[in-house]
Amino acid sequence: MKLLITGGCGFLGSNLAAAALERGVELMVFDNLSRVGSPQNLEWLRGQGHFTHVHGDIRNTNDVTRTIRDFKPEAIFHVAGQVAMTTSIANPRFDFEINAGGSLNVLEAVRDHAPEAAVLYSSSNKVYGDLEYIDYLETDTRYVDPAHPDGLDERTPLDFQSPYGCSKGSADQYMQDFARVYGLKTLVFRHSSMYGSRQFGTFDQGWIAWFCSQAVKQRAGLLNAPFTIAGNGKQVRDVLEARDMARLYFAGLDHIERAQGQVLNVGGGMENSLSLLELFALLEELTGGTLAYEKLEPRYSDQRVFVADLAKARALLDWTPQVSAREGIAAAVSWARAGVEAGR
Repeated sequence: MKLLITGGCGFLGSNLAAAALERGVELMVFDNLSRVGSPQNLEWLRGQGHFTHVHGDIRNTNDVTRTIRDFKPEAIFHVAGQVAMTTSIANPRFDFEINAGGSLNVLEAVRDHAPEAAVLYSSSNKVYGDLEYIDYLETDTRYVDPAHPDGLDERTPLDFQSPYGCSKGSADQYMQDFARVYGLKTLVFRHSSMYGSRQFGTFDQGWIAWFCSQAVKQRAGLLNAPFTIAGNGKQVRDVLEARDMARLYFAGLDHIERAQGQVLNVGGGMENSLSLLELFALLEELTGGTLAYEKLEPRYSDQRVFVADLAKARALLDWTPQVSAREGIAAAVSWARAGVEAGR
Protein backbone atom coordinates (compact mmCIF):
# COMPACT_ATOMS: atom_id res chain seq x y z
CA MET A 1 0.00 0.00 0.00
CA LYS A 2 1.13 3.54 -0.76
CA LEU A 3 0.49 5.86 2.19
CA LEU A 4 0.96 9.63 2.34
CA ILE A 5 1.06 11.35 5.74
CA THR A 6 0.75 15.14 5.71
CA GLY A 7 2.36 16.69 8.75
CA GLY A 8 4.24 13.43 9.04
CA CYS A 9 7.00 14.82 11.26
CA GLY A 10 4.70 16.20 13.96
CA PHE A 11 3.53 14.28 16.99
CA LEU A 12 0.60 12.51 15.33
CA GLY A 13 2.35 12.16 12.02
CA SER A 14 5.61 10.70 13.30
CA ASN A 15 3.81 8.09 15.40
CA LEU A 16 1.63 7.17 12.43
CA ALA A 17 4.69 7.04 10.18
CA ALA A 18 6.52 4.72 12.56
CA ALA A 19 3.47 2.44 12.73
CA ALA A 20 3.28 2.46 8.92
CA LEU A 21 6.92 1.46 8.62
CA GLU A 22 6.30 -1.43 11.00
CA ARG A 23 3.53 -2.57 8.68
CA GLY A 24 5.82 -2.45 5.65
CA VAL A 25 3.84 0.07 3.59
CA GLU A 26 5.36 2.34 0.95
CA LEU A 27 5.46 5.62 2.86
CA MET A 28 5.74 9.27 1.87
CA VAL A 29 5.98 11.93 4.59
CA PHE A 30 4.98 15.51 3.69
CA ASP A 31 6.17 18.16 6.16
CA ASN A 32 7.77 21.61 6.04
CA LEU A 33 9.56 21.01 9.38
CA SER A 34 8.35 24.32 10.83
CA ARG A 35 7.01 22.98 14.13
CA VAL A 36 9.09 22.57 17.26
CA GLY A 37 10.49 19.05 17.30
CA SER A 38 9.73 18.22 13.66
CA PRO A 39 13.38 18.07 12.50
CA GLN A 40 14.18 15.77 15.44
CA ASN A 41 11.21 13.55 14.60
CA LEU A 42 12.38 13.32 10.99
CA GLU A 43 15.83 12.17 12.07
CA TRP A 44 14.27 9.65 14.44
CA LEU A 45 12.03 8.32 11.66
CA ARG A 46 15.02 7.81 9.39
CA GLY A 47 16.19 5.22 11.90
CA GLN A 48 12.87 3.36 11.76
CA GLY A 49 12.91 2.38 8.09
CA HIS A 50 12.89 3.58 4.50
CA PHE A 51 10.49 6.31 3.38
CA THR A 52 10.42 9.45 1.24
CA HIS A 53 10.25 12.90 2.81
CA VAL A 54 8.79 15.79 0.81
CA HIS A 55 9.66 19.22 2.21
CA GLY A 56 6.36 20.84 1.29
CA ASP A 57 3.89 23.35 2.71
CA ILE A 58 0.25 22.30 3.02
CA ARG A 59 -0.75 25.89 2.15
CA ASN A 60 1.00 25.64 -1.22
CA THR A 61 -1.39 24.22 -3.80
CA ASN A 62 1.45 23.25 -6.12
CA ASP A 63 3.33 21.40 -3.37
CA VAL A 64 0.27 19.38 -2.44
CA THR A 65 -0.94 18.73 -5.99
CA ARG A 66 2.48 17.69 -7.26
CA THR A 67 2.97 15.28 -4.36
CA ILE A 68 -0.39 13.56 -4.76
CA ARG A 69 -0.22 13.56 -8.57
CA ASP A 70 3.22 11.97 -8.66
CA PHE A 71 2.93 9.57 -5.73
CA LYS A 72 -0.71 8.56 -6.33
CA PRO A 73 -1.29 7.36 -2.75
CA GLU A 74 -3.86 4.73 -1.94
CA ALA A 75 -4.37 6.28 1.48
CA ILE A 76 -3.71 9.66 3.10
CA PHE A 77 -3.52 10.44 6.79
CA HIS A 78 -4.10 14.20 6.70
CA VAL A 79 -2.80 15.36 10.07
CA ALA A 80 -0.95 18.54 9.02
CA GLY A 81 -2.41 21.44 10.93
CA GLN A 82 -2.15 24.52 13.09
CA VAL A 83 -3.24 23.18 16.46
CA ALA A 84 -2.94 25.97 19.03
CA MET A 85 -6.04 27.95 20.00
CA THR A 86 -3.89 30.91 21.07
CA THR A 87 -2.16 31.03 17.67
CA SER A 88 -5.50 31.00 15.87
CA ILE A 89 -6.70 33.99 17.88
CA ALA A 90 -3.45 35.90 17.32
CA ASN A 91 -3.30 35.11 13.59
CA PRO A 92 -6.60 33.78 12.21
CA ARG A 93 -5.54 34.04 8.57
CA PHE A 94 -2.48 31.86 9.16
CA ASP A 95 -4.69 29.38 11.02
CA PHE A 96 -7.27 29.35 8.21
CA GLU A 97 -4.72 28.93 5.43
CA ILE A 98 -3.23 25.86 7.08
CA ASN A 99 -6.30 24.10 8.44
CA ALA A 100 -9.06 24.98 5.99
CA GLY A 101 -7.10 25.97 2.87
CA GLY A 102 -4.59 23.16 3.28
CA SER A 103 -7.34 20.58 3.65
CA LEU A 104 -9.09 21.87 0.52
CA ASN A 105 -5.75 21.56 -1.32
CA VAL A 106 -5.59 17.90 -0.29
CA LEU A 107 -9.18 17.16 -1.28
CA GLU A 108 -8.91 18.83 -4.67
CA ALA A 109 -5.67 17.04 -5.47
CA VAL A 110 -7.19 13.71 -4.45
CA ARG A 111 -10.29 14.39 -6.55
CA ASP A 112 -8.15 15.16 -9.60
CA HIS A 113 -5.31 12.67 -9.26
CA ALA A 114 -6.13 9.90 -6.74
CA PRO A 115 -9.92 9.63 -6.46
CA GLU A 116 -9.81 6.10 -5.03
CA ALA A 117 -7.55 7.09 -2.13
CA ALA A 118 -8.86 6.96 1.43
CA VAL A 119 -8.45 10.27 3.26
CA LEU A 120 -8.49 10.15 7.06
CA TYR A 121 -8.61 13.61 8.64
CA SER A 122 -7.62 14.80 12.11
CA SER A 123 -10.39 17.15 13.27
CA SER A 124 -11.03 18.44 16.78
CA ASN A 125 -13.50 18.47 19.65
CA LYS A 126 -13.33 22.27 19.35
CA VAL A 127 -15.92 22.11 16.55
CA TYR A 128 -18.46 21.78 19.40
CA GLY A 129 -17.59 25.15 20.97
CA ASP A 130 -17.30 25.78 24.69
CA LEU A 131 -20.29 23.54 25.63
CA GLU A 132 -21.36 26.00 28.30
CA TYR A 133 -25.02 25.11 27.81
CA ILE A 134 -24.37 21.85 29.69
CA ASP A 135 -25.28 21.75 33.39
CA TYR A 136 -22.08 20.67 35.12
CA LEU A 137 -21.50 19.47 38.65
CA GLU A 138 -18.28 20.42 40.43
CA THR A 139 -16.41 18.01 42.68
CA ASP A 140 -13.16 18.47 44.57
CA THR A 141 -11.09 17.42 41.56
CA ARG A 142 -13.19 17.77 38.41
CA TYR A 143 -16.25 19.01 36.58
CA VAL A 144 -18.82 16.32 35.82
CA ASP A 145 -21.41 16.19 33.04
CA PRO A 146 -24.13 13.96 34.54
CA ALA A 147 -26.32 14.07 31.43
CA HIS A 148 -23.64 12.30 29.36
CA PRO A 149 -22.17 9.50 31.47
CA ASP A 150 -20.48 7.91 28.44
CA GLY A 151 -19.33 11.21 26.94
CA LEU A 152 -20.53 13.25 23.98
CA ASP A 153 -21.44 11.62 20.71
CA GLU A 154 -21.46 12.89 17.12
CA ARG A 155 -24.98 14.33 17.42
CA THR A 156 -23.64 17.11 19.67
CA PRO A 157 -24.47 20.45 17.96
CA LEU A 158 -21.64 22.14 16.08
CA ASP A 159 -20.66 25.58 17.37
CA PHE A 160 -17.24 26.57 16.02
CA GLN A 161 -16.96 29.70 18.19
CA SER A 162 -13.23 30.48 17.68
CA PRO A 163 -10.83 30.92 14.75
CA TYR A 164 -9.40 27.48 15.47
CA GLY A 165 -12.87 25.94 15.68
CA CYS A 166 -13.82 27.64 12.41
CA SER A 167 -10.76 26.45 10.50
CA LYS A 168 -10.90 22.87 11.77
CA GLY A 169 -14.66 22.79 11.47
CA SER A 170 -14.55 24.06 7.88
CA ALA A 171 -12.14 21.31 6.90
CA ASP A 172 -14.26 18.78 8.81
CA GLN A 173 -17.32 19.77 6.76
CA TYR A 174 -15.39 19.80 3.47
CA MET A 175 -14.29 16.22 4.17
CA GLN A 176 -17.89 15.13 4.63
CA ASP A 177 -19.17 17.01 1.59
CA PHE A 178 -16.43 15.71 -0.72
CA ALA A 179 -17.58 12.22 0.25
CA ARG A 180 -21.21 13.11 -0.50
CA VAL A 181 -20.69 15.17 -3.66
CA TYR A 182 -17.66 13.50 -5.26
CA GLY A 183 -17.70 10.05 -3.67
CA LEU A 184 -14.30 10.41 -2.00
CA LYS A 185 -13.43 7.94 0.75
CA THR A 186 -13.06 10.41 3.60
CA LEU A 187 -13.27 9.73 7.33
CA VAL A 188 -13.17 12.43 10.03
CA PHE A 189 -11.82 11.86 13.53
CA ARG A 190 -12.93 14.53 16.01
CA HIS A 191 -10.13 14.09 18.50
CA SER A 192 -10.14 14.76 22.19
CA SER A 193 -6.64 14.94 23.78
CA MET A 194 -3.76 12.84 22.43
CA TYR A 195 -0.37 12.34 23.99
CA GLY A 196 2.71 10.13 23.98
CA SER A 197 6.28 9.92 22.77
CA ARG A 198 7.57 12.26 20.05
CA GLN A 199 5.32 15.05 21.40
CA PHE A 200 7.18 18.29 22.05
CA GLY A 201 4.52 20.01 24.12
CA THR A 202 4.32 23.76 24.70
CA PHE A 203 2.25 25.98 26.98
CA ASP A 204 -0.19 26.46 24.08
CA GLN A 205 -0.44 22.91 22.78
CA GLY A 206 0.19 19.32 23.89
CA TRP A 207 -0.86 19.85 27.51
CA ILE A 208 0.04 16.40 28.85
CA ALA A 209 3.54 16.51 27.36
CA TRP A 210 3.97 20.06 28.64
CA PHE A 211 2.93 19.29 32.21
CA CYS A 212 4.97 16.07 32.26
CA SER A 213 7.98 18.14 31.24
CA GLN A 214 7.23 20.81 33.85
CA ALA A 215 6.91 18.17 36.57
CA VAL A 216 10.22 16.55 35.63
CA LYS A 217 11.99 19.91 35.41
CA GLN A 218 10.55 21.00 38.75
CA ARG A 219 11.77 17.81 40.42
CA ALA A 220 15.21 18.39 38.88
CA GLY A 221 15.33 21.97 40.17
CA LEU A 222 15.36 23.45 36.67
CA LEU A 223 12.41 25.84 37.09
CA ASN A 224 12.91 29.20 38.73
CA ALA A 225 9.23 29.69 39.49
CA PRO A 226 6.01 27.65 39.70
CA PHE A 227 4.49 26.78 36.34
CA THR A 228 1.05 28.12 35.46
CA ILE A 229 -2.29 26.63 34.48
CA ALA A 230 -5.34 28.24 32.88
CA GLY A 231 -8.46 27.96 35.02
CA ASN A 232 -8.98 26.08 38.27
CA GLY A 233 -7.61 22.73 37.08
CA LYS A 234 -10.94 20.90 37.11
CA GLN A 235 -11.28 20.84 33.31
CA VAL A 236 -11.65 17.26 32.05
CA ARG A 237 -10.50 15.54 28.86
CA ASP A 238 -10.32 11.90 27.87
CA VAL A 239 -6.76 11.10 26.86
CA LEU A 240 -5.67 8.85 24.00
CA GLU A 241 -2.12 7.48 23.94
CA ALA A 242 -0.11 7.47 20.70
CA ARG A 243 -0.17 3.69 20.26
CA ASP A 244 -3.96 3.64 20.47
CA MET A 245 -4.09 6.61 18.11
CA ALA A 246 -2.04 4.71 15.52
CA ARG A 247 -4.29 1.67 15.89
CA LEU A 248 -7.28 3.97 15.36
CA TYR A 249 -6.04 5.30 12.02
CA PHE A 250 -5.19 1.90 10.63
CA ALA A 251 -8.54 0.54 11.84
CA GLY A 252 -10.16 3.39 9.93
CA LEU A 253 -8.22 2.40 6.86
CA ASP A 254 -9.14 -1.27 7.25
CA HIS A 255 -12.85 -0.40 7.50
CA ILE A 256 -13.01 2.58 5.14
CA GLU A 257 -15.67 1.03 2.93
CA ARG A 258 -18.22 1.07 5.74
CA ALA A 259 -16.85 4.20 7.45
CA GLN A 260 -16.63 6.35 4.31
CA GLY A 261 -18.10 9.83 4.79
CA GLN A 262 -18.54 9.38 8.54
CA VAL A 263 -17.50 11.49 11.53
CA LEU A 264 -16.28 9.83 14.72
CA ASN A 265 -15.67 11.31 18.16
CA VAL A 266 -12.50 9.68 19.42
CA GLY A 267 -10.45 9.81 22.60
CA GLY A 268 -9.62 7.62 25.54
CA GLY A 269 -13.23 7.37 26.67
CA MET A 270 -14.64 8.00 30.13
CA GLU A 271 -12.39 5.38 31.75
CA ASN A 272 -9.34 7.36 30.56
CA SER A 273 -10.58 10.83 31.48
CA LEU A 274 -8.49 13.17 33.61
CA SER A 275 -8.79 16.66 35.00
CA LEU A 276 -5.66 18.77 35.35
CA LEU A 277 -5.80 18.27 39.12
CA GLU A 278 -6.05 14.50 38.67
CA LEU A 279 -3.15 14.56 36.23
CA PHE A 280 -1.08 16.52 38.74
CA ALA A 281 -1.84 13.99 41.47
CA LEU A 282 -0.62 11.22 39.17
CA LEU A 283 2.49 13.21 38.23
CA GLU A 284 3.28 13.81 41.89
CA GLU A 285 3.08 10.07 42.47
CA LEU A 286 5.25 9.27 39.46
CA THR A 287 7.88 11.94 40.08
CA GLY A 288 7.94 11.85 43.89
CA GLY A 289 7.04 15.30 45.15
CA THR A 290 4.48 18.06 45.34
CA LEU A 291 4.04 20.23 42.24
CA ALA A 292 4.08 24.01 42.57
CA TYR A 293 1.84 25.88 40.15
CA GLU A 294 -0.20 29.06 39.89
CA LYS A 295 -3.67 29.52 38.40
CA LEU A 296 -4.44 32.01 35.63
CA GLU A 297 -7.76 33.04 34.12
CA PRO A 298 -9.50 30.35 32.03
CA ARG A 299 -8.74 30.40 28.32
CA TYR A 300 -11.31 31.68 25.86
CA SER A 301 -13.74 28.97 24.72
CA ASP A 302 -12.11 26.29 26.87
CA GLN A 303 -14.46 23.38 27.45
CA ARG A 304 -14.97 22.45 31.08
CA VAL A 305 -15.58 18.83 30.06
CA PHE A 306 -15.05 16.96 26.85
CA VAL A 307 -15.09 13.19 26.83
CA ALA A 308 -15.76 11.33 23.59
CA ASP A 309 -18.51 8.73 23.46
CA LEU A 310 -16.72 5.91 21.62
CA ALA A 311 -19.79 3.82 20.72
CA LYS A 312 -19.80 4.73 17.03
CA ALA A 313 -16.03 4.26 16.65
CA ARG A 314 -16.27 0.85 18.30
CA ALA A 315 -19.16 -0.19 16.07
CA LEU A 316 -17.68 1.01 12.76
CA LEU A 317 -14.00 0.28 13.29
CA ASP A 318 -13.88 -2.55 15.84
CA TRP A 319 -11.49 -0.31 17.79
CA THR A 320 -11.18 0.53 21.45
CA PRO A 321 -8.33 2.08 23.47
CA GLN A 322 -5.96 -0.40 25.08
CA VAL A 323 -3.45 1.82 26.92
CA SER A 324 -4.70 3.05 30.29
CA ALA A 325 -4.17 6.64 31.32
CA ARG A 326 -1.88 5.55 34.15
CA GLU A 327 0.29 3.41 31.88
CA GLY A 328 0.40 6.08 29.19
CA ILE A 329 1.23 8.94 31.58
CA ALA A 330 4.02 6.87 33.12
CA ALA A 331 5.50 6.40 29.65
CA ALA A 332 5.06 10.12 28.92
CA VAL A 333 6.97 10.98 32.09
CA SER A 334 9.79 8.68 30.98
CA TRP A 335 9.84 10.42 27.58
CA ALA A 336 9.90 13.83 29.28
CA ARG A 337 12.67 12.74 31.65
CA ALA A 338 14.79 11.50 28.75
CA GLY A 339 14.22 14.83 27.01
CA VAL A 340 15.28 16.85 30.02
CA GLU A 341 18.40 14.71 30.43
CA ALA A 342 19.18 15.28 26.74
CA GLY A 343 18.72 19.01 27.17
CA ARG A 344 15.68 19.44 24.94
